[in-house]
Amino acid sequence: MSFLILEHVSKQFGNFGAVQNFNLSVEKGEFVSFLGPSGCGKTTTLRMIAGFEKPTEGRIILDGVDITNTPPNQRNVGMVFQSYALFPNMTVAQNIGFGLRIRKLPEQEIKARVSEMLALIHLENRANSFPHQLSGGQQQRVALARALAIRPQVLLLDEPLSALDAKIRVALRTEIRSIQKQLGITTIYVTHDQEEALSISDRIVVMHEGKIEQVGTPFEIYNFPQTKFVASFVGTLNTAIAEVVNPQRGELVLDGVRFISADDEIKNRDPGDRVRLSIRPERLSFASDHRKDNVLDAFIENITFLGAVVRIQLRIGNASFYMDTFNNPHLALPEIGAQVQVTCSKEAVLVFRE
Repeated sequence: MSFLILEHVSKQFGNFGAVQNFNLSVEKGEFVSFLGPSGCGKTTTLRMIAGFEKPTEGRIILDGVDITNTPPNQRNVGMVFQSYALFPNMTVAQNIGFGLRIRKLPEQEIKARVSEMLALIHLENRANSFPHQLSGGQQQRVALARALAIRPQVLLLDEPLSALDAKIRVALRTEIRSIQKQLGITTIYVTHDQEEALSISDRIVVMHEGKIEQVGTPFEIYNFPQTKFVASFVGTLNTAIAEVVNPQRGELVLDGVRFISADDEIKNRDPGDRVRLSIRPERLSFASDHRKDNVLDAFIENITFLGAVVRIQLRIGNASFYMDTFNNPHLALPEIGAQVQVTCSKEAVLVFRE
């Protein structure tokens, strides 16, 4: 049986359905991210797991126990917020030990647990510092240690890195993942940052307008999106409206340019149907040979240097596409305005209902 189960969970605020028929099973020790834009219901779902919101419908089961109506202080759940929510009048050690004192653990055990947490977050030398004496990244590590000190069954993180700058975010998310693996703690992580979710999750739950769009590994979510929303929200995506020519052969046409797709969706369409053709920029390349399924005539519209990647803007038919290629010091690029041929496999051409 799964460790954490959300079964037909919904949450209404008046006439607004913040979360609708949410179903998810999480294994013990799994790291699952809720990913989606603001207002999609991910934080509301997290708050229902924590007990701060009560579901309008459905059940939440933790380790075989129905906790749907259990008060937050009676759930063995640790939570880290976007704002660090540290007590300014308490030292680092006192902040970390706060939950343990509330639970009335023996003082000797509290000291031992606090020392263990300080070592875990590498802040042993800041035990007697106050929050205002720490950097933002250090404060968030203290908040994480405080949540972990009570040895929760589930760790909940609500956009914990969004207030930090980019470099610290990358370093701290790696640290969070390392600590999670080390402790083997079941973790639910809320974020709107796709790179964050892709880099640290075992599985990702993509949400939109209160509903689950897709659940899968980062590899599945990025490479095999099941809906138009997932395809457009996760990663950069070229899209254009094309016409189905031969559904069984996967043949489409875009302004006279022929594409072949291996996507099963096209086989459910009829000749003449309009569909949304989608290709990731990195799946396109210059046609050095004609062995791939799609060899496409294109014009170079623009070239942008992005460091490790060079992004080339193409015109295929009347649609603009991006093609990404790795930078190297000897990279030879055509001139803007040049006519070229680009290629991609039939598996790279995704098809969605328009």
